[in-house]
Amino acid sequence: MKMGFELCHPAVNLIYFVSVLYGMLCFRHPVFLAISFLSAVAYSIKRNGMKAVIFDAVLLPLTSAFALYYSTYNHFGVTVIEQNLIGNSITLESLIYGAVIGLTVSGAMIWFSCIYSVFTSDKVVYLFGKASPKLSLFLSILLRMVPRIKYEAKKINTAQRGIGRGINQGNIFSRIRNCIRIFSIMITWIIDSLSLQSESMQSRGSLLRGRKAFSIYRFDNRDRAYVIAMFANITLTVMGVMLKQTEIVYDPKIIITPITSVSYLFYTGYAVLCLMPLGLELYTEYRFRKARKIITR
Repeated sequence: MKMGFELCHPAVNLIYFVSVLYGMLCFRHPVFLAISFLSAVAYSIKRNGMKAVIFDAVLLPLTSAFALYYSTYNHFGVTVIEQNLIGNSITLESLIYGAVIGLTVSGAMIWFSCIYSVFTSDKVVYLFGKASPKLSLFLSILLRMVPRIKYEAKKINTAQRGIGRGINQGNIFSRIRNCIRIFSIMITWIIDSLSLQSESMQSRGSLLRGRKAFSIYRFDNRDRAYVIAMFANITLTVMGVMLKQTEIVYDPKIIITPITSVSYLFYTGYAVLCLMPLGLELYTEYRFRKARKIITR
């Protein structure tokens, strides 16, 4: 059931995700980074359930591995932990900065998974159809293709398994040949499908500038309230940036802006910004359950 943030106006969705992605990619301060990362994890689990839990769990060891790899080949910093096999120093500063980069990339990937679950092809066409018809056509086809590719891959594998050519049948060399064969079939199907969809959309005049189309999206009072709250927290976060509350140095040693009582105000504003979609969906579900109880009495 669709509830909460995905029912907001597409422009609201776009502004929000651009804001949180910018913060995720630009902030290196550990508090702001942790707020953004944990908010992304919580919202992705709320949106995608167990798939998000598995995806997020896989990213954590990869982040740790990247931090170790980064500290092995980057030797800045003054706090030496130990030396590697070839005699290079592994420093605390490079290790922590590697973890920061890893969390940044992992958090961005999790936010992108949330974007994919919220944005539909209709929203993409609505947002970019007038400004760039070709871009909107490409993105809408791409969004529709991802679930279809998964379905077609399973269907092709099932058909190949019926004739003894599944990806789990035969010895290792047979499995490799079967995977290559299925991959070749998938590539052919993708090319044909993209060609048919492109021709279909062009025949409907989707690439014509100034083309008008019916839209179900209306900017209502809920969207206005959400935008006001969102920009209030963005303004609070920008004030924190201007007051250098997000600054931190990792080379040659870690120097962080002193945390004061005012800092917590900026942390709270950024946390509220990142948790707004999750809060909206939880509140909407609460109202829905409450209304259903009243009806069923």
